[in-house]
Amino acid sequence: MSTADLPVSPIQAAPLVRVGALRWARENLFNSWYNALLTVLGLALIGFVAVKFVGWGLIDAVWSGPASACGDDKGACWAVIGEKGRFILFGRYAYEEQWRPLLFLILFVGLVGVSTIRRFWGARLGVAWIVGLVVMGVLMWGGVLGLRYVSHEDWGGLPITVILAVTACTFGFPFGILLALGRRSRLPAIRAVSVGYIELVRGVPLITVLFMAAVMFPLFLPPGMNFDKLLRTVIAMIMFSGAYIAEVVRGGLQALPRGQYEAADALGLSYWQKTPLIILPQALRLVIPGLVNTFIATFKDTSLVIIIGIFDLLFGAKTALNDPVWRAYYIEVYLFVALIYFCFCFFMSRYSQSLERELQKSARR
Repeated sequence: MSTADLPVSPIQAAPLVRVGALRWARENLFNSWYNALLTVLGLALIGFVAVKFVGWGLIDAVWSGPASACGDDKGACWAVIGEKGRFILFGRYAYEEQWRPLLFLILFVGLVGVSTIRRFWGARLGVAWIVGLVVMGVLMWGGVLGLRYVSHEDWGGLPITVILAVTACTFGFPFGILLALGRRSRLPAIRAVSVGYIELVRGVPLITVLFMAAVMFPLFLPPGMNFDKLLRTVIAMIMFSGAYIAEVVRGGLQALPRGQYEAADALGLSYWQKTPLIILPQALRLVIPGLVNTFIATFKDTSLVIIIGIFDLLFGAKTALNDPVWRAYYIEVYLFVALIYFCFCFFMSRYSQSLERELQKSARR
């Protein structure tokens, strides 16, 4: 039978693709009677909570004034933030000098914002970070240019939280990569050390690591030798985050097709050439969500340093509530702190999604 004898199907129009909010709702929320019932109940619950929260948090709220202006018959007492906000954000830092940690936060957020734009990546950005770190150090410590010296023992609040999180992620990231490569090494000694370290650190909670760094570590030092508690805390968080980052990176290395390794070997590249040029860039692109999830967890885990006396953001909120005049309004204080944590974590999440989409486009090209 020739192709001319085959039956010819009539030409049909392309199926219509209907989009829109109503179509989506009909197909996903009201496609059966029980889904429709659950949708209605869920919307009713959300609406009830939203109305109550708006009435309590906005309409009936007290925004300024003394504690006597607030009461049980009124809404949220946001006046506590106006009264204790600077203490929560900057801790024991000298009150008249708190413009310095505020400027530190502005510079830091500005540098991070610029660093998220790929067209600014390069040597100039590195120089900007070096200069910015020097300026931020001068602002926080002082002692030069007519600025009053402030010991880091008097730092607190949001700057401490940012310093701990950024330092742990910045130095924990390359440390984790080295651990991941060591765990996949063909050398038994390096592999055993890497596996032992990762499993040991991941097998204990962060509180234990912080306690060891703050209390036990000084006992093993020679007499008269000691490290600052903040420095020991930073090192502990770097070691802890590095172990978790190592497992995330190892997942990317294992997910990479074996052909990439074989292609690099076929080109005659050595281990130290193919790893940074071919293997790691592809592996890290695969594990961006996992890396950012670890960074977010590290940022939130900084609240645990409260147990060793580091004055972080959450410790500032807890200490502010020691004032019996404002103690009753702890919900407003913790909502304020939660909003700050949410803003930082939400930014990291959204940036990771945009970076992932951009790198996927580059890979398809």
